[in-house]
Amino acid sequence: MNPATDVTTDAPTDQLCTAPSAPISNPTIDQQLRHRTIRQYQDKPLPAEVLDTLLTVARHGATSSFFQHFSIIHVTDPAVREQMYLSSGQPYVGGTKADLFVFVIDLHRNAEIRRAAGKDLEPLTRTGVFFQGYQDTMIAAQNMVVAAESMGLGTTYLGSLTNDVERVIEALKLPDYTFPAVGMLVGYPDQTPQFKPRLPRALTVGENAYPELGEHAEELAAYDQTVQEYYDLRDANNRVDSFSNQVANNLGKGPFVESDVRAVLLRQGLCLK
Repeated sequence: MNPATDVTTDAPTDQLCTAPSAPISNPTIDQQLRHRTIRQYQDKPLPAEVLDTLLTVARHGATSSFFQHFSIIHVTDPAVREQMYLSSGQPYVGGTKADLFVFVIDLHRNAEIRRAAGKDLEPLTRTGVFFQGYQDTMIAAQNMVVAAESMGLGTTYLGSLTNDVERVIEALKLPDYTFPAVGMLVGYPDQTPQFKPRLPRALTVGENAYPELGEHAEELAAYDQTVQEYYDLRDANNRVDSFSNQVANNLGKGPFVESDVRAVLLRQGLCLK
């Protein structure tokens, strides 16, 4: 039997039903290891003090060279949220359940500061500066996730939000030198998913050198087997294909990765050199 293509059991493994553990345990670590993507939410908005806390924590993450190249947009207008749904194509993005945030790589604010000071804007067109902004933005987003889940809230990263990135830019009125990196839903969960298994440590963690895949074929085969036992709640009646088959057959597919993202970046004045 080939573990990359066949399933041998109908019962989910303990790995799917029990949160991972680490040698050191504390409330923060335990909460991080209990992370699951939530796609079903109660129709209950976040209280003002919760919203303020989440935004405060997100804004106080690490930032490259203290430039703070990011902005967060809280989407509350139903018409704007509808545009986010149309870009994403995911049903849980539409409607009123959970609060929707868009994390934006933002070099525009610092471009305005430099312009007012009579300084050249050329540095903001460099790919390296764009990546500084990307790092800042994703750190802010992950800070919000940790804070939200520590309060018993659920979260969903929405890479799908940028399936039609030009629609998002127009709907959010994003100026030049900005780019929407990722969306996020935060709200009160209305489901309890399985724990989605991660690649074995041997495949993702090296010591002093890259961990070559060929040296860990057995671990990958075992992982493929475990992944096939996981049910994705987006299609709760069907098991997920093995990780290896997903990479072989699905990588590079989808509206965002198939679109000319570089052309949009250039129109925004980003990554020109």
